[in-house]
Amino acid sequence: MVKSNALIQAAYSLTLSEQKIILSAITQVRRDEAVTDEKLYTVAANALSDMAGFKAKHEYEVLKEAAEKLWNRTLIIHEKPSDEGSDTTKTRKMRWVQEAIYLDDEGAVQLRFSKPILPYLTALSGEFSKYRLEHVAGMTSRYGIRLYELLVQWRSKGEREIEITWLRSIWELETKYKAIKDFKKYVIEPAIADVNDHSDLWVKQGQRKTGRRVTHLQFQFGPKRDKMAVKITNDQIAAQARPGETWDQAKARLRG
Repeated sequence: MVKSNALIQAAYSLTLSEQKIILSAITQVRRDEAVTDEKLYTVAANALSDMAGFKAKHEYEVLKEAAEKLWNRTLIIHEKPSDEGSDTTKTRKMRWVQEAIYLDDEGAVQLRFSKPILPYLTALSGEFSKYRLEHVAGMTSRYGIRLYELLVQWRSKGEREIEITWLRSIWELETKYKAIKDFKKYVIEPAIADVNDHSDLWVKQGQRKTGRRVTHLQFQFGPKRDKMAVKITNDQIAAQARPGETWDQAKARLRG
């Protein structure tokens, strides 16, 4: 769990297509396996064609371009001192992949992950199985996927407060959208819309000021079925009950 959190909170910038390629590869790993650099993970263009961000007639070109960019991408992971005697904070910089192969006749690419990132991807694959690709497949903002991952970390809490400076750092946005209104308009609001429209969570956002400056974003979120359960009134349950179904049975079905 520590390593999966480290990767989710790592500093990197990937396009929407690159993120979906990484997640598509991770879904190929069985739950009883570890991600390995001895295996090439194949991502087919047609498997991604239904995802937002891939044009129907050009999915292979987009896939190929994204894989090529991914080969040059790096990420930075900050590791806090461990309980095993080390009192030094480590900053690790590593590549996502060490090899990319284009299968022109098959409309697919094969990726080999870099060795240093393997422990983090293995940990993430276990967490990722809990929310599956389908919950992020339709997202159209690169920040929607990353916000969703940050919320899933705190799924049991239902709320999370995030310092804006830290969020800018891990999303590598220190020099972009400096005005808070622009940051919210072009980054946070599209990300929230993606989570609400495409994932299994609902989310709403607040903020906290330190002095006169907005320094923290506050997110409240939860499973969509729980939100729907609150919205369904007793009268609606009675109206939607099936023939022969008791009120309690209808309530359990509609609110379950």
